[in-house]
Amino acid sequence: MRILLVEDNESLREAVAERLRRDGFAVDATGDGNDGLWLAQENPYSLAVLDLTLPGLDGLEIVRRLRAGGRDMALLITTARDAVTDRVSGLDAGADDYLVKPFSLEELMARVRAQLRRVYGKHDPVIRISDLEIDTKSHIARRGGQALELTAKEFGLLELLALRAGQVVSRADIWEQLYDFAEETDSNVIDVFVNRLRKKSEAAGAATRLIHTRRGLGYVLLDPEASG
Repeated sequence: MRILLVEDNESLREAVAERLRRDGFAVDATGDGNDGLWLAQENPYSLAVLDLTLPGLDGLEIVRRLRAGGRDMALLITTARDAVTDRVSGLDAGADDYLVKPFSLEELMARVRAQLRRVYGKHDPVIRISDLEIDTKSHIARRGGQALELTAKEFGLLELLALRAGQVVSRADIWEQLYDFAEETDSNVIDVFVNRLRKKSEAAGAATRLIHTRRGLGYVLLDPEASG
């Protein structure tokens, strides 16, 4: 999934972005509130992590404008302000969660995962489809009880398809959710990733195909039992 990070503390911004990318997320990061609002309005992020105090627009104003514009991405505010009134203001403006600085990266990642599950209507951190299990907390996927050796990008792709199981996900959607502005990709990179992921998930030989191509449309992950 693709995440927007708006944080004016450069060292914190770099540390958070590095951790998010290490866990397979695509990240666009900026330290300016005006840039953050523009990015949020122009790109299909699943979640935005917003510092409350920013140059330009502050985080609270970004939240207000995004909600007024109908954007329904998850919004997580981070701030050094610990007053109840500040938290209430952020949540009332439309934020989904509020994390007080200093925070641990582990807590931030737990909040991020929880908000992403909410966005996709999932409550259990483990997604189960047929004999496939995807643990979004540990970033381990298993097929028939056997762990799959996946790269961070491959795990991100599998998680995206699983969160939208039964729905066709276009190549454009996959690209937008897996790659940020800083990454350059070849035109066929999505097909290569899907084929690689398909082979790894079917390595047992007798494994039923779960990832299907919809020619001209994209890819869909289907539960063979649920689909008939």
